[in-house]
Amino acid sequence: MREAAVEGTARPAVDRDALLARALRAVDVPDGARLSAGVLDLASGESATCGRGAFVTASVVKVDILCALLLGAQDDGRVLTPAEQADAAVMIEHSDNASASRLWRAIGGAAGLDAANGRFGLTETEGGDDGLWGLTRTTAADRLRLLRQVFGEASELGAASRACARALMGRIAEGQRWGVRAAADGPGWALKNGWLPRTATGLWVVNSVGRVTAGGRELLVAVLSDGHTTWPRGISVVEAAAVAAVSVFSGRGVSRDVSAE
Repeated sequence: MREAAVEGTARPAVDRDALLARALRAVDVPDGARLSAGVLDLASGESATCGRGAFVTASVVKVDILCALLLGAQDDGRVLTPAEQADAAVMIEHSDNASASRLWRAIGGAAGLDAANGRFGLTETEGGDDGLWGLTRTTAADRLRLLRQVFGEASELGAASRACARALMGRIAEGQRWGVRAAADGPGWALKNGWLPRTATGLWVVNSVGRVTAGGRELLVAVLSDGHTTWPRGISVVEAAAVAAVSVFSGRGVSRDVSAE
């Protein structure tokens, strides 16, 4: 009796979301705190997210403000004015709030932010009311969508606009080089962090988004969190989550001293 030939079978797709959820279980999240994370491999386009609730952005919304500003300038067929360039630089590199407020007004506030984010494909981000840009709400999945507009090639932003945003996020002030950078095992990182004590509770929102190289892969990483009793505790949780997130694609999380040059 002749045996039938056995057809080759495709390897099952990797459930990256499940891997990320498993990796994040190792992160010591304090009681009462919340955590969400996402990671995207730029080469393959594969991504993973865990925790789909909305979070207050704090200063990570400054990336949205910058991208909306650049998109508006593109639409008008112009480059940023010297004043806009100066505000954009200090807003991103030093997380300056006064500059962010000026640019928030320049883009049309929450309505302008939402319109630009709609063009970028964001579906889960809503601009803060009453001029309170730091209270914009978002998800880890939407942070990855925005990062892809900056660091990917298929983008509403032109090459010059993407280069501008990438350069600013790669020149973050030394004291703010924490967060997702903890997951990098090489140079070339770019990031924006956000932190905010909530008036009603005194508990901290601590977020970090950006691009890192880990395990030879170029990865976009977003970590959102709230409910921390202290800012340093929040940073510790965010960095541990970033390391866990990149392990989903790199096979290992590599921690490094983010204060080292």
